[in-house]
Amino acid sequence: MGKLKAVVVVTMISTVLLSILWRATLHLEDNENFVRCLLDHSHPSHPISSAIYTPKSSSFSSVLESYIRNLRFNESSTPKPFLILTALHESHIQAAVTCGKSHGVQMKIRSGGHDYEGLSYVSTLPFFLLDMFNLRSIHVDIETETAWVQTGATLGEVFYRIAEKSKTHGFPAGVCPTVGVGGHISGAGYGNMMRKYGVSADTVLDALIIDANGRLLDRQSMGEDLFWAIRGGGGASFAVVLAYKIKLVRVPETVTVFQVDRTLEEDATDIVDQWQHVAYNLPQELFIRLMLDVVVKSSGEKTLRSSFVSLFLGDSESLLSIMKERFPKLGLSKSDCIETSWVKSVLFWSNIPLETDIQVLLDRTPQTLDYLKRKSDYVREPIPKAGLESLWKKMMELEKPRMYFNPYGGKMAEIAAEEIPFPHRAGNLWKIQYLANWNEAGIEAANRYIDLTRKLHEFMTPFVSKNPRQAFLNYRDADLGSSSHGKASYSAARLNGMKWFMGNFERLVQIKTEVDPTNFFSYEQSIPLLPQQVHLDDDI
Repeated sequence: MGKLKAVVVVTMISTVLLSILWRATLHLEDNENFVRCLLDHSHPSHPISSAIYTPKSSSFSSVLESYIRNLRFNESSTPKPFLILTALHESHIQAAVTCGKSHGVQMKIRSGGHDYEGLSYVSTLPFFLLDMFNLRSIHVDIETETAWVQTGATLGEVFYRIAEKSKTHGFPAGVCPTVGVGGHISGAGYGNMMRKYGVSADTVLDALIIDANGRLLDRQSMGEDLFWAIRGGGGASFAVVLAYKIKLVRVPETVTVFQVDRTLEEDATDIVDQWQHVAYNLPQELFIRLMLDVVVKSSGEKTLRSSFVSLFLGDSESLLSIMKERFPKLGLSKSDCIETSWVKSVLFWSNIPLETDIQVLLDRTPQTLDYLKRKSDYVREPIPKAGLESLWKKMMELEKPRMYFNPYGGKMAEIAAEEIPFPHRAGNLWKIQYLANWNEAGIEAANRYIDLTRKLHEFMTPFVSKNPRQAFLNYRDADLGSSSHGKASYSAARLNGMKWFMGNFERLVQIKTEVDPTNFFSYEQSIPLLPQQVHLDDDI
């Protein structure tokens, strides 16, 4: 019997190994067929071969890792694409769409890699990565006050190219220079001029896309519905956005910035209380972000620190006059204020010394890389003082998670909720970003910090928006759930979609169903098809 058992075990092991070998061989053949498809659909004047990277390529790992901005998704266990296509020409994107559809494989689209949950470059399904970083041309036309920007460009590159041409023009986008244009604009990314000019997507005048049929379309040829959807609805649900035409905005030659920190011992509670009653109602030219974190005093005791970081589109004398009248409790002084140019203010907000040459904005690599978790909320009523005091207590208990409060009002309250898919306008006083960064590798550390962030988010439930509890699409959060890649995904996706898009969700679904009926542009939190349009055999 012992020999018989041994023979059975050996036979079972052999069968398993043969099965694994067969699947690996089949998988390899599929990948080789996919590469051949790309080559076959390559335009002779723009060969695609140099843009293709497979795991056999010596630089495959370096290309993949070069735009991973959250170290949680740079582990050996992180699922990897079977191919990376670093498109050099629009025809390469067309080939990617054509071959992705014909081979039934998922395509992820990466612009700058700042997706907080790695959804632009990670999947549990077999997938290939369309990397846009080579497509980053920027053409600024000061005469028309516009710019055509390819989506592989970074915000820093956009700011720099505008500053090359003008001292009195800017772009109302984010304060992190290494963020990619594609994800930022398509998800309605914002910056410290949003109270004056709205979010980045509010400035879009035209766009170039590759649609689900591989066609190159502009605003006129794609139609107003699809053009509406890719300005805040998340472009990756609908098409590959190749470029946006943006409207530049006017900025004064001199702007003023400051950062003032106050702890509980320096009356932080009263100051924060006044901030929440005035920040959303200040002149549109003034943006004051409130940052909250826990620090340790020289005595070894913990305290809550409130940091007020500001951009004012004007000189320091005008700013001081406003602050004295409207926000006196902060006690802003002349020595706190720094007058500079708008483009230099980007350095200040990025914690780069102001004396640094603005060419630093062309650096596509972040100053630091961390493991991180983010969540979001919207606040529609001031938090009672007792609520603030309970929040300080909770934050000191949790210690690690931080919070950023970004004030609304101004232009944000003037633009209609349905103007673009981004609906968070009038009635919102500020948006919250929950942040946790850490440097410890491994799943245990990740679970610990993620849990702390979730606890702080849960604690804030009584103080934030309800029915639905709104969230910001670009603060990507896997805790909100994921759709099921085409199989009965509508109901699950609607729960997320109402948080991000509210009354605009159903229109996005209608547009998605019309322009991408086979759901090729699908990812974990993408816009779903209408239920009757879901293909039962759809695997992507």
